[in-house]
Amino acid sequence: MARWSEVEREVPELVAIAREFLDAGVHKTLATLRRDGSPRISGTEIVLRDGDLWLGSMWQALKAHDLQRDPRFALHSPSTDPPGWRGDAKLAGRVAEVTDPEMVARINEGAPPGPSHLFRADITELSVVRLAEGGDSLVVESWHEGRGLSRVERR
Repeated sequence: MARWSEVEREVPELVAIAREFLDAGVHKTLATLRRDGSPRISGTEIVLRDGDLWLGSMWQALKAHDLQRDPRFALHSPSTDPPGWRGDAKLAGRVAEVTDPEMVARINEGAPPGPSHLFRADITELSVVRLAEGGDSLVVESWHEGRGLSRVERR
């Protein structure tokens, strides 16, 4: 699995586009797996710092328990309604919980005080779906660990 910075080194143009869509709003949609294996979606915020993508959670939240039990996740960028829609970014991977108090405080700088969970994400796939230049087709660009970059245009 790759850290955010490693994906950025391998496919800088795709990461730049994905960052634009991820930064389009504060709240992203996070998918985790419940104890019974069924999906759960939750709102979340991310932090991109020190070459890593970080997910935070309120203390003892269900999404945090999901990630502690099964580290697999998927994340979707904020999205706007047409006609203003330009595209979306999606990524997936696995997380590792970070419990070092100094690291948690540094990454969560400016967050409300009190206990919280912090997870560092390793990325296995990143994709961007967007309108082509002329607006008459969709472009799907994706990077998958071990397969590299692919591009498909759909009319």
